[in-house]
Amino acid sequence: MQPKMPGLVEFVTLVALLSSLMALAIDAMLPALPIIGDDLGVSNPNAPQLIISTVFLGMLVGQVLFGPLSDSVGRKPLIYWGLGLFMLGSLVSMFAPSFEMMLFGRILQGIGVAAPRVVTMALVRDCYSGREMAQIMSFTMIVFIMVPAIAPSLGQGILWVADWRMIFGSFIFLSAPMLIWFWLRMPETWPPQKRRPFAWQEQWIATKIVCSNRLVMGYSVVTGLVFAAFLGYLNSVQQILQEQYGLGEQFPLYFAALALSIGGASIVNAKLVMKLGMRLLSAYALQIVSALSAVFLVIVLLQQGQPPLWLFMLYCLIAFFSVGLLFGNLNALAMETIGDYAGIGASIIGVLSSAVAIPLGVVIGQAYNNTVIPIVLGFLILTVLALFLQRWTERQRSQD
Repeated sequence: MQPKMPGLVEFVTLVALLSSLMALAIDAMLPALPIIGDDLGVSNPNAPQLIISTVFLGMLVGQVLFGPLSDSVGRKPLIYWGLGLFMLGSLVSMFAPSFEMMLFGRILQGIGVAAPRVVTMALVRDCYSGREMAQIMSFTMIVFIMVPAIAPSLGQGILWVADWRMIFGSFIFLSAPMLIWFWLRMPETWPPQKRRPFAWQEQWIATKIVCSNRLVMGYSVVTGLVFAAFLGYLNSVQQILQEQYGLGEQFPLYFAALALSIGGASIVNAKLVMKLGMRLLSAYALQIVSALSAVFLVIVLLQQGQPPLWLFMLYCLIAFFSVGLLFGNLNALAMETIGDYAGIGASIIGVLSSAVAIPLGVVIGQAYNNTVIPIVLGFLILTVLALFLQRWTERQRSQD
């Protein structure tokens, strides 16, 4: 017997928590990166960043699989499979004897977490559309952002009483109740009569339909460019705050403040998007980040890449507030015109945006040179490109 559709608050909370597993798997590890590198014999100080990047690599692979499958078998089974694989990857990393094996476990985690990442987007699209969908995504982001705000503190707290391997154990402990909650309370939102057989010809046709939509493709790349800048920050934030600025065990507090700025933007966006619309808000946010980054880059260069901590935090707070306006709106804009191909559409959007973001984010992170220049330059270049691409995409809309 199918459960009834949960109320709005429970729906948003459950979807947000499932989506936030990716953030948990990434941000809880940040305080442990240098410890893991030392424990597993890593000599390159930038190499532990791969603990972050490999999750996204696995997610890229998983999105290729889970999006098309969700249109064929429904949404719920894939959540079960993905969470199971996520927990298996956590076990592999937890007991890994080498850095390479630990990274393999992280890839498995990424593949598994792709299921809730992709399928929850399709699930929201099944139930909502247009500005209402953007509003739901913004409400989801409010809950979602609490996880990266507290995840580094969770990791740091575990390190006070146990070693880094127990952080992976906590992933299993936290994801199992989500699986049970989803099983008991969420109905299947993609009924059998709408499902299409998983056949290569069917998938190819659906892929061509989605990929021929210039709005989907344009906003997927815009999303990828913004996410690349943010991924570059994630890759190097532990080194910047904990080591460059010498914050040590205070790092989770500063990280949480920056994460909460994105959450605050999501609250504002949920109210403004119904009045101003997704396109206008996204354009304003991109303009703010690019202009701010241009000004701050000049300041940073004048100070040899080492601005005062308060000034760097101020820059990040404003920039990340703007990024918070972008994440929900850009995903909604990309998904808006997909219609009955929400599953494979979410997969293509996720794959394309990740394919853009991962290599660029890794390049920014690996360019870390004990200054903040790489991430500020990354935000400047990538948001300027995203702004021009958004304008081009909107011109294509007006010509159709």
